[in-house]
Amino acid sequence: MNGVKAPRSLRTLKTSACGVSAGKVTSIAGLIAVASVSGAEAQQAQPQPQPQSQLPAVTVDAPKPRATRARPSADQRRATAALRRAARRQQQTQVQPVPYPNAGQLPPDADPYANPNAPYQATRVQSNKFSEPLINTPKTITVLTKDVLEDKNATTLREIGRSTAGVTLGSGEGGNAFGDRFFIRGFDARSDVFIDGIRDPSVSIRENFFTEQVEILRGPASSYAGRGTAGGAINIVTKQAGDRNFYNAETTFGTDRTKRVTLDVNQVINPTLSMRAGGLFQDAGVAGRNYVEDNRWGGFAALKWTPTENVKVTANYVHTDLSGLPDFGIPYYRQGNVPVTEVGVPRGTWYGFVNRDYTKSTQDFGTVAAEVQVNDSLTLSSRVRAARSVLDYIGTLPQGPNTTDPDPLKWTVTASAQSRYQVTDVLANQNDATFKFNTGAWKHTAIFGAEFSQEKMSVDRYSGLTSEVGGSDPFTSSGALQNQSIFYPAYNQWPFTGSPTLVGNPLKPTINTKGVYLLDTANYNDVLILNGGIRYDDYDIHTQNNTASNSAHDGLFNYNVGAVLKPVPFASVYAAYATSSNPIGQEMDAGGADYGGLSPTLPTGQILGPERNKSAEVGTKWELFDKKLLVTAALFQTTKDNARETVSNVLQGGGAYRIQGIDLGVGGKITDRWSIFGGVVLMDSKVTKSAIANNIGLKLANVAHESFSLLSKYRFDNGWELGGQAIYRSKVYGGTLAASVGTELPSYWRFDTFLEKKIDKNVTVKLYAQNIFNKLYYDTLYRSAAPFVAVAPGRAVYVMTSVKF
Repeated sequence: MNGVKAPRSLRTLKTSACGVSAGKVTSIAGLIAVASVSGAEAQQAQPQPQPQSQLPAVTVDAPKPRATRARPSADQRRATAALRRAARRQQQTQVQPVPYPNAGQLPPDADPYANPNAPYQATRVQSNKFSEPLINTPKTITVLTKDVLEDKNATTLREIGRSTAGVTLGSGEGGNAFGDRFFIRGFDARSDVFIDGIRDPSVSIRENFFTEQVEILRGPASSYAGRGTAGGAINIVTKQAGDRNFYNAETTFGTDRTKRVTLDVNQVINPTLSMRAGGLFQDAGVAGRNYVEDNRWGGFAALKWTPTENVKVTANYVHTDLSGLPDFGIPYYRQGNVPVTEVGVPRGTWYGFVNRDYTKSTQDFGTVAAEVQVNDSLTLSSRVRAARSVLDYIGTLPQGPNTTDPDPLKWTVTASAQSRYQVTDVLANQNDATFKFNTGAWKHTAIFGAEFSQEKMSVDRYSGLTSEVGGSDPFTSSGALQNQSIFYPAYNQWPFTGSPTLVGNPLKPTINTKGVYLLDTANYNDVLILNGGIRYDDYDIHTQNNTASNSAHDGLFNYNVGAVLKPVPFASVYAAYATSSNPIGQEMDAGGADYGGLSPTLPTGQILGPERNKSAEVGTKWELFDKKLLVTAALFQTTKDNARETVSNVLQGGGAYRIQGIDLGVGGKITDRWSIFGGVVLMDSKVTKSAIANNIGLKLANVAHESFSLLSKYRFDNGWELGGQAIYRSKVYGGTLAASVGTELPSYWRFDTFLEKKIDKNVTVKLYAQNIFNKLYYDTLYRSAAPFVAVAPGRAVYVMTSVKF
């Protein structure tokens, strides 16, 4: 018996995963084996049966011995308990959903809304109003994930608009020739920019160092977002505190004196509390433009507190400060219907005053949000936002060019002063109740919400913009300098001893909005998804200056409906219909109603009702290549009724426009090494009704009717990546609404490229070249009687070093 050994399969049993030593399990298995073998030996030792005798056998039933049950040893008890615990853990692991195979290998600062196996592909958007993944959402939504923003080197929202198909940059209007302005699917969206789902009407200059991703909703979205959104809306998703520690820093050095440093740190304080903070410093010029400066600094902080599994509280604060010498572009050569840089004026020519002009744009906003999961069927959430932004500048517009002389060297321009001191304050509160319930096989997610906001703005201008230095060409009382050379503006360095002062008669619009909405998404076995929503906004605006005031009040009712059919799990087809409303005065920064503002002196009879927008869209979405590539296609048509237009200096409604087109998009991975992101948008626009007969049939202004963009990256062995992007914009017509004959920007192609090397697990170096062929192209065309054009950046080369721990 001493020589009996346990079977090899039992002696080699591995149980380290259960927390039980191999020796203990082997000894237990050995005891079982010895007992079995001993029983067999005893059975074999019994005497063999004898041949039967002739006498009958006598059988005596002996009392059966009482079975004795051996007590397990301490080692056996511990082993049994350990095995049971391991089995329970394994069972729990099996039932927990794992969204992606390599989720545990994600970098700690990964975009939470992107597919971790394909970071160019967004799987969902931030807002809880979109309860389904993007493939199940009956709407075109372009999402620029964290990785897309980094590989585009899109450090500002303006660069996103410049490099995204279907979005066109516009010059500030209504007296504001500066700041972010975007057109989406042909309609002005400068007041349709949101930060974490709350409107940011500041018309400011926005940095991206605190941005996680950018979402561009296309088509009317009033039932989700409120007023406006005729062509769509832009939502900036901010960085939030996470559950894993990381410490990131990035430096950029490049042409045009570029120096940029960003920091991003996340720290888990304890299992219920984590914090995140970051900062930015930039000192730079602008490629291809003389004198212009683009300096920035800022910081953000975010907090997440989860005292229980059902309660989450988040808070964040962001400050940005952008300053430098502003660039108001170059004159427009009407005789040739091109900017003057197309006929020999150097692209770097700057028409400002280095000793007078400046720009300073600051933004501060803080948000506190709380979410309580009452039970599996009900979740309550609330967010409060306070924000202030200041846009402060004095710049120089190159206007009124005189190009009639046959000798171009004698062409002249008027250097006109442009100034603004604009302060925007926002106080907003959003409250949602999310209900999940079933009606038969239909799974519903319904959201009932209420929103309250107050938006206040003060817009003033500067006086004292003249200089005692003028020679034979003195300044006008408004600070304009006439008869200056288009080719060689020699006044740039003139001194200014005076100090500009505010005029003291600001335009002060205030918008108070109260909105309620109900949204429901019904999912039938992930095969048929129905979507619908209604929203009512009580919109009240009051505007005044020192001598006059005006008010308007509107009730805005809008809705959307959509249906999605999924014939296979990785594809969907859908149809959707939505409405939106543009009340008068919604573009707060504009003083005139033809720009979307409400003037205090506008006659009461010209305070018109809302413009009404309607949009229909049919499309399809496919998740290809093992669901790592999202491909979308949509046909759409948007119409605007009761459009405002000025006829013989009188504002009136009754106009109508129509835009229709096709929208194609792609984002994700074709192979494990090849990532792509981009789109194609082809549109046709038309003025269908106007009191000005010559406008009927014209295309809309400020719209690139054909646009294309594609970002592509390929990963090689040994940590090398090579990528680039191509961007195309068709020509853009000038004008307020309808295209103005004789003013247009030419079409262009732009190409960027980058080469990236991962030095080790912590350090990455990227060489980035933007506009590699130094293409001369233009961002915007200001449509005034003396139009001017903003020149886009030229070629720039950067070396970026990223360190992550």
